[in-house]
Parts: sequence; structure tokens; C-alpha cells
Amino acid sequence: MEINALKAFVAVAETQSFSLAAERLFITQPAVSKRVGGMEEELGTSLFDRAGRRVRLTEAGELLLPRARQLLKELEDMRQSIASLGDAVGGRLPMATSHHIGLHRLPPALRGFVRRYPAVELDIQFMESESACRQVHDWRLDLAVVTLSDWAREHLIAVELWNDPLFVSVHRDHPLARLTSATLDDLLEHPAVLPDKGTWTRDLVERAIVRAGGKLHVSMSTNYLETLAMLVSIGVGWSLLPESLARRAEFVVLHIEALKLSRSLGVVHHPDRSLPRAARAMLEILAAGS
Repeated sequence: MEINALKAFVAVAETQSFSLAAERLFITQPAVSKRVGGMEEELGTSLFDRAGRRVRLTEAGELLLPRARQLLKELEDMRQSIASLGDAVGGRLPMATSHHIGLHRLPPALRGFVRRYPAVELDIQFMESESACRQVHDWRLDLAVVTLSDWAREHLIAVELWNDPLFVSVHRDHPLARLTSATLDDLLEHPAVLPDKGTWTRDLVERAIVRAGGKLHVSMSTNYLETLAMLVSIGVGWSLLPESLARRAEFVVLHIEALKLSRSLGVVHHPDRSLPRAARAMLEILAAGS
């Protein structure tokens, strides 16, 4: 079974489209179809159900996909290991980070990395921390700089870089801003704007409120912390924000004992992967600047 055929199969499975797979691989659609067709002939079974432009994996395709991904990553690891025997640090570095970390924490490290290793092609994707960790776990990314969840610590190598305190924040015109000493009960009488359910930050807040015997009312949610700050600024609700956003002049920080929370921000990579030199160099720069 040819490597290029495996690449074509994985690309079609991930994009659910022969044409989009062709764009990703920089080849023609007929070439993708030929490679997948050759695999199906060799295996004696269909890997995709095709209905017009819609493409779905068959049962055989579902079984093959994780093994094909692993094989391709192992081949890439072999290539990277051999390439890393040289002195130069180069090649492509696929990594991810959240929008907030990318805006407020990463720039100094990235600036230093680009200056020191100009031959490295940085491929930085912005996504939620949970998605980034999953992609590292599935061997689709070398590194991710994210909010460290319990799941990440259990399944990946997680290195804490920054402690990120969260502050209960309201606009200065919000009713709570006029209280000399707001309590948790006072706070929970008003709606909150928070990250989406299922995110580590949202879970952190919900668990703290449940422990305190309170009930949370969330009027709006988004995973973009800058958008949460905007919603606070127009009076939609209160939120827990990192210091870089909470210390705005138009905000008031409420000191509520039950919600003295902080997140751990750090970098994760897969425990079973041999990291290329570029990824190891990035780890060193991140650790030095934390």
C-alpha cells in the first residue's frame, strides 16, 4: 500500500470531499480518486460511500482511518528523527494555541523563536484549548500552548508556563459595582457571560459555584475572552476574566472569596512522539520565557 494513497485516503476522510482533498495535497481530483480507488481494489472493499458530492466513510474506512493516521505520523517521525541528526533547526512546526494565549502570552516567545530559527516554517493554528489538546493526542500537531485541563495532564505531557488568575469583573455602571462588599449571593442574582460549556474554564467556574451551594445563570457564552470582555463592557453580565482584560479602566473587580480562581496555562505534547528539533527548540524558548 503506497504512502501517497494513504495520504489521499486520510485527506478525503478529514475533508469529506475528493475536491478539497485534492486542494490540500496540491494534486488533481482524478489523482486523488485514482489513489483511493487503488487502495479499495487492493483491500477488496469500499472505503467511502459516495452520493453525489457527499462522501462518508464505510465501516471499513472507519476501521482504517486511525491506523492510517498513526502510520503516516510514524513515517513523519522517522523523517524528522533523521533530519534532526543535522545541526540546523528547520522544517515545519505545526502547533496550536488559543486566541487569548496567542494574543497576550505567546508573542515574546514567538518573536524570539523567529529571530533565532528563521529556517523553521511556523504553522500556528488558533482554536479552543480542548480541540488543540485532542489534535496533539491524535498526532496531528506537535505542540499546543493551551489552558491545561485535567484531561490534558492525564493524556499528554503538560508543562505549566503561566499561572493565570481570573477576576470577577463587571462594568462600572453595573448594579454590583455600587456595592461596597458584594457576596456570591449578590453576584448570582445577575446573569453571567462565560465560556461555552465543556471548556475547562467554564468547568472551573461551575464547580466553584456548586461547592459554594450557588446556582449559576448564564445569559450568553463564547470561547473568545475578548468577546466576553466586550459583553461585560456593554452590561450584558458579569464574567471571570484574566488580568489583561479585567484591569480595564471601565471595569470593576469584585473580590468574592468563593471565586478566587486561576487557570494553568502551558504547553502540551504527546508522550509517545519523538519531537523534531524545531518543536524541542520551541519548548526551550517557552520554558525560558515563562
